[in-house]
Amino acid sequence: MSPPVRVRQMASDEFDAMRGVSVAAFSDDPHIGHLLDALHDSWAWDDGLSFVAECDGDLVGHVLYTHAILDAPRRLQDVLVLSPIGVRRDLQGQGIGGELITYSLNAIGRRNEPLIFLEGHPAYYPRFGFRRAADLGFVAPSVRIPPDAFMVYPLPRYDEWMTGALIYPDAFWRCDAVGLRQQADIRTP
Repeated sequence: MSPPVRVRQMASDEFDAMRGVSVAAFSDDPHIGHLLDALHDSWAWDDGLSFVAECDGDLVGHVLYTHAILDAPRRLQDVLVLSPIGVRRDLQGQGIGGELITYSLNAIGRRNEPLIFLEGHPAYYPRFGFRRAADLGFVAPSVRIPPDAFMVYPLPRYDEWMTGALIYPDAFWRCDAVGLRQQADIRTP
């Protein structure tokens, strides 16, 4: 049974606490703290796009959306990227991540951006309405993103002319947080 969780927009003074939760949730990824710092210091950050899960007064989860650009044929279009999302390790698998996504998608649906993109597990995110981005004419920003993992969530302001290539904020590139990196196959002669 899940503990009682309250999902809400993150307060601007909670960045350090949220960062700590995210770093702990991604303890196997040494880059997550650097990515959050780089995003927080970039043009892509918007305080209204960060959501937290709170349990017994403690932050236990976080989902972040940042601004990105869609290089569409008509014009450059402001869009959003969902990344990262993390839940404290001892509470993973209890539905908190799903609550974060559901709450945040409802809140973001009232904004002006037309699309949300993500790189994620193709068996998990479709339950929230994410679809394979290539099926709607979108091009992934990297060849290292598996086609089924590059997904999009159309928002109310989406229009069919909005196709093209997603351009990630530079923070994702500087932190090497785009696509899959394969472990080098080191062989000795």
